[in-house]
Amino acid sequence: MASTTSPPVTYESINPKVKKCEYAVRGEIVTQAQRLQQELQENPGSHPFDEILYCNIGNPQSLGQQPVTFFREVLSLCNHPAILDRDETHGLFSSDAISRAWEILDLIPGRATGAYSHSQGVKGLREAIAAGITARDGFPAKADDIFLTDGASPAVHMMMQLLIRSEKDGILCPIPQYPLYSASIALHGGSLVPYYLDEATGWGLEIFEVKRQLEDARSKGIIVRALVVINPGNPTGQVLSEANQREIVEFCKKEGLVLLADEVYQENIYVENKQFNSFKKISRMMGYDEELSLVSFQSVSKGYYGECGKRGGYMEVIGFTPDVREQIYKVASVNLCSNISGQILTSLVMNPPKVGDESYESFIAEKEGILQSLARRAQALEDAFNSLEGVTCNKAEGAMYLFPRLRLPQKAIDAAKSVNTAPDGFYARRLLEATGIVVVPGSGFGQVPGTWHIRCTILPQEDKIPAIISRLRAFHETFMNEFRD
Repeated sequence: MASTTSPPVTYESINPKVKKCEYAVRGEIVTQAQRLQQELQENPGSHPFDEILYCNIGNPQSLGQQPVTFFREVLSLCNHPAILDRDETHGLFSSDAISRAWEILDLIPGRATGAYSHSQGVKGLREAIAAGITARDGFPAKADDIFLTDGASPAVHMMMQLLIRSEKDGILCPIPQYPLYSASIALHGGSLVPYYLDEATGWGLEIFEVKRQLEDARSKGIIVRALVVINPGNPTGQVLSEANQREIVEFCKKEGLVLLADEVYQENIYVENKQFNSFKKISRMMGYDEELSLVSFQSVSKGYYGECGKRGGYMEVIGFTPDVREQIYKVASVNLCSNISGQILTSLVMNPPKVGDESYESFIAEKEGILQSLARRAQALEDAFNSLEGVTCNKAEGAMYLFPRLRLPQKAIDAAKSVNTAPDGFYARRLLEATGIVVVPGSGFGQVPGTWHIRCTILPQEDKIPAIISRLRAFHETFMNEFRD
C-alpha cells in the first residue's frame, strides 16, 4: 500500500531555534553569486563581468593569498614523518622547519597525527601556545587553561552552551556584530542583548551605552550572563584603546559578567597610533587574576596566516571555578578532540620563527608583505567608498573589513520594500548582478534602525583592487541616477 503519511521531517516540525538562526555572510546574496558563477562557467559571456569576486567573508586564500611557507613546511613534515629521515628532505625544507617538526612529533603520543588527542588538545602543543601567550602579554599563561578547537567558532558555541539555560539568559553583543554570535545565541535558545557601537566616533564602544542596555534587559527579567567584545572589530574594523579596555574589564567585574573576548584579528592592525592588547593582559595589568571570568578566542583563519580551511584555534578560559571547568571539559570531550593539523598550526602561529632561525628573514618578509598589502588595500577601498555619492566609510584600523554607510534615495528604499527586501540587501543584490562583486548587507550584522550599510572585505588581491573600485563607482553612479529622488 502506498503511504499517505507526511514526511517525518517538515519545515514546520524542525527545531524552531534552527529556523530563528541566520548567518548572513553565507546567506541569500552568496547563494545568488554561486548561481551566477555556475552560469559563467557553463555560458561564458552571459553576464557583464567575467568572474565573481567574493568580498563577503574573511577567507584570504580563496582570493589568492599564499600560505606562510614555514607553517606549511612544518605541517607537511608532521603529517608525513616518513620523509624526515630522507637526505633529499634537507634540500627541500628549511632546517628549522625540520627540527620544529621533530619537536612537535615528539609531543604527540606515538607521533600519530591521525589519532585522537586529549580533548583539550595535545598537552605539549597547549604548553607551546601558553608560552606564546606569555611572550605576547608579559603575564604567565597555563596549558590547562587552553582548549584547542576547530577554529574559534566551536569555542564560541561551547561557551553559549555553557551559559544559556533558557530565553531568559541574555548575552550582550555589539551591534554591528559578527553573525556567529546572533546565530549561536539563537541556536542555544538565549536572548541577544544589543549594545550599539557609535559610528560617529569610529565605531566607539561607550560603556554608558552598554550599561543602559544591561539595565534595560534586567528590567525585562533577562539574566545577562556575558559581554561579547570583538577587538579588532568585525565588521567595523576599530581597535580598542587601552583606556576603553580597562573600562570594559571594570564593568564586567562590577556587574558579574563573563567577558567573551573575540581576538581573532589581533595581528591585523593597520594604523600606527593603535596596537593590540589582549583583555587577558589588560586584566592582569589591573591586578585581576581569577576574580574576572574571561574567555579569549583566537583562530588561525585570520591574521596574516589566513588558514581558514585548516580549522585551528583555541580559547583561553580563566576565572572559572574547578567544578565549572569540569563541565567545560565534558562538553569538549563530546567532540573527542579538534583536528590535529589545526592544533599543530595553532601552536606555530603562536610560536613563529625567531631571530637566528634559518626561516626567520623569509618568514618576516612574508608576514610584513601580507600585512602591508592589506593596509594599502584597506586604504584604497576606504577612499573609494568615501568618494561615492551618499556613502561614508570609517577607517579600517584593523581586521579585514570595511562597513560603509549607504544613504539611499527614498525611491530605492521604496523599490526594496516592494520586493520585500531590506534596502541594503537590495543594493547588494543589484551590485552583484551588475558587477559580480559579492558584499554582505549590513542588516545581516545589525545596525541602528533606519541606517543602511554593507560589509566588504579588503581581501581581493592588490592587483584586482583598481578594477573592483572602477566597477563599484560605475555601478553606484548608475544606481543613484536610476533612483534619484
